[in-house]
Amino acid sequence: MDLEQRVVELEHRLAALEQAAEQAAGRPDYAPSPVREPGDDLWALHGLKDQLAGLGADNGGVLFTGAVRTPTGKRYEWQYGLVTDTVLDGDWADAAESFAALGQPIRLRLLREILGGRCTAVELTELDGTGTTGQIYHHLRQLSAAGWLQTAARGRYEVPADRVVPLLVMLTAAGR
Repeated sequence: MDLEQRVVELEHRLAALEQAAEQAAGRPDYAPSPVREPGDDLWALHGLKDQLAGLGADNGGVLFTGAVRTPTGKRYEWQYGLVTDTVLDGDWADAAESFAALGQPIRLRLLREILGGRCTAVELTELDGTGTTGQIYHHLRQLSAAGWLQTAARGRYEVPADRVVPLLVMLTAAGR
């Protein structure tokens, strides 16, 4: 995404946040997060629609969110949303590298193992069917370049906190 597109998106997001803050200040009953009513299977969708109506987003929007605890006990809470026009008007080719990095079964397995606590290249090379040390490092570099991994202290890899929920959302969407 070029700088001009990024600035436009940031301005749009800032305006949306300012408008939501104004609404919250003017409405004592304003609830920024949806409350689930008994029997309402679409409670998150209803909350999104309420938010979008307040923003004047006639074409709708998308939201993904999650509250996750990994096998290692780490907790992640995260959400991100955009109005539909921003998604449709963006350059979808910018997502290609990210999708490509996830397009290899071995890379997905490496991400799962890292979330599960195997964090070093040595631990990952000990797994059956993951390839040679050189192949493992190649996959780790690809995942890192696409932002799905980062190096932590002493050669340990981790999925960045702001990518855990998006990763699980993408896996969930792929299974639908």
